[in-house]
Amino acid sequence: MPEVVPSFSNSVKLKYVKLGYQYLVNHILTFLLVPIIIGVTIEVLRIGPEELLSIWNSLHFDVLQILCSSFVIIFVGTVYFMSKPRSTYLVDYSCYKPPVACRVPFSTFMEHSRLILKDNPKSVEFQMRILERSGLGEETCLPPPIHYIPPTPTMEAARGEAEVVIFSAIDDLMNKTGLKPKDIDILIVNCSLFSPTPSLSAMIVNKYKLRSNIKSYNLSGIGCSAGLISIDLARDLLQVHPNSYAIVVSTEIITPNYYKGSERAMLLPNCLFRMGGAAILLSNKRRDRYRAKYRLMHVVRTHKGGDDKAFRCVFEQEDPQGKVGINLSKDLMIIAGEALKSNITTIGPLVLPASEQLLFLLTLIGRKIFNPKWKPYIPDFKQAFEHFCIHPGGRAVIDELQKNLQLSAEHVEASRMTLHRFGNTSSSSIWYEMSYIESKGRMKRGDRVWQIAFGSGFKCNSAVWKCNRTIKTPTDGPWQDCIDKYPVHIPEIVKF
Repeated sequence: MPEVVPSFSNSVKLKYVKLGYQYLVNHILTFLLVPIIIGVTIEVLRIGPEELLSIWNSLHFDVLQILCSSFVIIFVGTVYFMSKPRSTYLVDYSCYKPPVACRVPFSTFMEHSRLILKDNPKSVEFQMRILERSGLGEETCLPPPIHYIPPTPTMEAARGEAEVVIFSAIDDLMNKTGLKPKDIDILIVNCSLFSPTPSLSAMIVNKYKLRSNIKSYNLSGIGCSAGLISIDLARDLLQVHPNSYAIVVSTEIITPNYYKGSERAMLLPNCLFRMGGAAILLSNKRRDRYRAKYRLMHVVRTHKGGDDKAFRCVFEQEDPQGKVGINLSKDLMIIAGEALKSNITTIGPLVLPASEQLLFLLTLIGRKIFNPKWKPYIPDFKQAFEHFCIHPGGRAVIDELQKNLQLSAEHVEASRMTLHRFGNTSSSSIWYEMSYIESKGRMKRGDRVWQIAFGSGFKCNSAVWKCNRTIKTPTDGPWQDCIDKYPVHIPEIVKF
C-alpha cells in the first residue's frame, strides 16, 4: 500500500484557534473598554464644546466638599503606597569557577573508585553505570582533598574549601558592583552539610571585617533548595529594614561529605555532586532599580515533610560499616513530582495568563461534574516565562520536568549544559544556569525567569524574577572560556 502522507491542516487550525483564544481572553478588558471609549468620544463630539461648557458652568462645587474629597484621595493614596511591599532587586551575582587543577575526568574518577573500592567491584561497576548516564561532562571539579587516595576529608581541608569558594565569589561580586564591606546590612549563608563552629557566616564577617550590627544568618540541612529559601528570607528582612543591602551566599562544601563506603544508594551523590558556589547582592533601595538586573516577583515554597517517605527520601545516615553518607531513596522522583505538583498549584494563579487559568478551571469543573477520567489540563507555563532554571539534580530530574511541563529542548538547555559543565553544585546550580542564559545573550528586558529547586525534607521551591534591562553578554563569569562551544550534544550513555 502506498504511504499516506499525514495531513497537518487540522493541527495547524487548532494551533491558530488556541492562539486566537489566548489573545481574546488575555485582552478581554481591552476589547470591552475600546467600544466604551469610542462611544463616549463620539457623544462628546456630537454635543460640541459650547454645550459641554454650559454643563460645566451649571455644576456647583462647595469648597468644603472639594477639600474633604482631596483629603480622602491623598489619605487613601498615602496608605496604599505606605502598605505596598518594598521591591526587592537583584543588583548582580557571581558564581565561583573552580581551577583546572580540580578537574575530574571520568577516567580519573573511575580510577580512584577502583582503588578506594578495590574490595567491592560491584560498587565500582554501579558508579560507572551511573556516571555514563549522569549527563555530566569531563570538566566538572572536586576539591583537592578528594583527589587524594584515599580522600582526606579533614576539618581544616573543609574550611579551606569553604574559604576558597565563598571568598572568591564575594570578591568577584564586590568588584562587579563596587560594594564595600561596610555597606552590607544583611548576610545570609546556606550550606547544608558543612556547619562548623564558628559558622560560615561568622567566617565571612571576620574576613571582611563587617559591621558589628550586621544581621547574619547561617542556614544548614536544607538541601539543594536552600538557595531559594535564603532569597525568601532576604526578601522578608528587606521588607522590615529599609534602604538596605543583603548578600546571599549559596554553596555546598564537598570535602567532608564524600562517601567512602559501598552502599549503592549512598554512592549516588559521589557521582553527581561537584564543587561550586554563588554570591548574590539584593537591595530594596529605589536608586538601584535602574542598575539592578532583576526584580523579585514571587517566591513559593512547598514542604512535604509531613509525609514520612518524603522526609526520608534524602537522608544523611551511617551505613552498616559506620560510614556516613547521603541516602537517596528510589521514591525520590515520585516524591519530587508530588512536591512540584503542589508548588505549581500555588504559583500558577500568580503567574499564568487568564487564558490558561480559565482552561485549567473549566477542565477541573468538567472532571468534578461530568467525567473524573478526563485528562487533567496541564497549564502552558511557556505563556508565563521566557526562561527556566531547573535545578540540575541529575539527568532524570531535568527529563521529568521537561516532560511534565511540556518544555522544549531550548527551555531546558541551561539546566543540561550546567549539569554537563559544572555538575550538581547543589543550591548554587540555578545561578550557573542564569549565567548561562546571560552568556548566550538571551536575557532581554521584561523577560521572566522561573527558578525551580528541590531539597531534602522534602521541599520544592520556586522563585520568579523579571529582567529589569536587556543584559549585555558578559565578558567574565564561569562560562567565559567555554560558552562558544555550548550547547553540546549529550548522548544517553557515554562509554569510556
